[in-house]
Amino acid sequence: MVSMLSAGRREKAVHVAAVLGPSDANGHPFVARLEQLGVPVTTIVVGSRSYLREYRRLSALCARLRPGVVHTHGYRADVIGGAAARANRIPTVSTVHGFTGGGFRNRLYEAVQLFALKRSDAVIAVSAPLVQRLEEAGVDPQRIHFVPNGFTSADVTLTRSAARHRLGIGTDELVVGWVGRLSREKGADVMLDALTKCDPLWRLSVIGEGPELDRLRRQASESGIAERVVWHGAVAKAGSLLPAFDAFVLSSRTEGTPITLFEAMNSRVPIVASHVGGVPDVVSSANAILVAPEAPQEIAKALAEVRRDPLSAVHRSERARARLLQSFSSVAWLAAVELVYRAARTTSANRNRKG
Repeated sequence: MVSMLSAGRREKAVHVAAVLGPSDANGHPFVARLEQLGVPVTTIVVGSRSYLREYRRLSALCARLRPGVVHTHGYRADVIGGAAARANRIPTVSTVHGFTGGGFRNRLYEAVQLFALKRSDAVIAVSAPLVQRLEEAGVDPQRIHFVPNGFTSADVTLTRSAARHRLGIGTDELVVGWVGRLSREKGADVMLDALTKCDPLWRLSVIGEGPELDRLRRQASESGIAERVVWHGAVAKAGSLLPAFDAFVLSSRTEGTPITLFEAMNSRVPIVASHVGGVPDVVSSANAILVAPEAPQEIAKALAEVRRDPLSAVHRSERARARLLQSFSSVAWLAAVELVYRAARTTSANRNRKG
């Protein structure tokens, strides 16, 4: 999203502040991508708990650049970057992609983030359920803007044979693809449970990395499906490889508007997706097979349907791509974000006059 926004607004003098950990100080793919696009980037390298240093660096950058708007993405940016911008009397916009829930620490982080969001001049919610969640948390409804993510394909989509060759998948293998961060909210464990209920011919390719990798590997081994699962790890330009799969599964427990879903729609791969968060805003039963969250049996049933009736699967895939191009273009998304910026500048000006 940041890359697409930056590239789409280059003529309006965009500058990105990328806060990195020490391990990323010598180069990060996100920074390299922006530099390739010709977007100016300032990297701020700080430790995981160097909050004050991060605040000072961001505040100094705001004071030097005097941007018309500071747009933050994510918990830490919303809290620290938003505070640095407001200290310099600069309008702030925060995009909320979702809340993961979980243990006490995550809930504490979310509480701090929500406190920061209440002070933001505008908040972009990428799904309808997030709008409701923000309102219930006390964010001013007049400052909440529902703007689903947009999509532009930065990479050339490979053919099925080329994508399979890249991933080491045999020509005749029956393979379902799963792409995402290996963390609880993404539900890779649900997909593994589903695989135990599928026809043994189905194989699973998992693209991504994350804190649950070891646990998921143990789950696959204990379930007797280890030989049917390939763990590819993080793969560059993963969206271009989706044509390799006979189906794509999004088994998340919670979502905003997932970019991987857009990539699957663009690739014309049959989609099975959990009916959570912003997913129903993107696809309906005309474009994908929607299943309940944490319902591996429903995923297995959907994959059986994809195999039993491939023609219907193809038709859903074609309608999914047509919907992607019609409703989620980057041009319309950029225009919607620009309107949010205008609203934030108005709110900020009013607040500064009162202050």
